[in-house]
Amino acid sequence: MDTRILLTVFTTVFIAELGDKTQLATLLFAADREVSRLTVFVGASLALVATSAIGVLAGGLLNRYVSERHLHWLAGTAFIIIGIRTLWKA
Repeated sequence: MDTRILLTVFTTVFIAELGDKTQLATLLFAADREVSRLTVFVGASLALVATSAIGVLAGGLLNRYVSERHLHWLAGTAFIIIGIRTLWKA
């Protein structure tokens, strides 16, 4: 296992998830006095693992048909478009 890649992925996903809709929804569920915080934690953790698995599987599938260089360009372009759209709406 490549520790550098592991830390890069962890840091990227951790920062991306801070303050997003998923974290806010989890916070609201955990704020309910009648709900077990352990249940909320396990449910949210399983959901993040499942969505991450889908991302890894999709990335592995795409890698078979699209070159890594093209994937980088596509991802970069998508992030730029999302950023411009976000700024435009602000």
